[in-house]
Amino acid sequence: MRAQMFRAMLLTLLVQAAILPALAQQVQLQDKPFAEHKIVLQLSDGDAKKQALVLSVANNLLKAYDPDKIAIEVVAFGPGVDLLLSGSERRKQVESLIAQGVRFDICLNTVDTIERETGKRPEFIQAATPVQVGVGQILFLAENGYTLVRP
Repeated sequence: MRAQMFRAMLLTLLVQAAILPALAQQVQLQDKPFAEHKIVLQLSDGDAKKQALVLSVANNLLKAYDPDKIAIEVVAFGPGVDLLLSGSERRKQVESLIAQGVRFDICLNTVDTIERETGKRPEFIQAATPVQVGVGQILFLAENGYTLVRP
């Protein structure tokens, strides 16, 4: 009897461990449930021109489509996270796009690496959405109907 209860509890915990992360990511997709177009912009480059291009693409998409009909998510990882650090020169542009419904994800694996290498955890824009694995977020979005664009 005890062994059966233990197995049932263990099975329940395993199911929860498998389902909860999926539910958390599913919530992230529901920001614009009626979006007809879904774009994920990859930003893995610290180059200022590349960052400006990603912001320009997001801005142009907002102009070209009804903002309620398009979901735009920028996923920054590696050197690309520089765009989302608190001291970024483009902070106002990022915050303006966020206010218009663009989502900016920052890779926590990259943030952790920076902290290990420098001894200090970098501060990032509060409106950025932390995700554990940037590339994993891109994969998740692509599997859920987003088109990947690497400007």
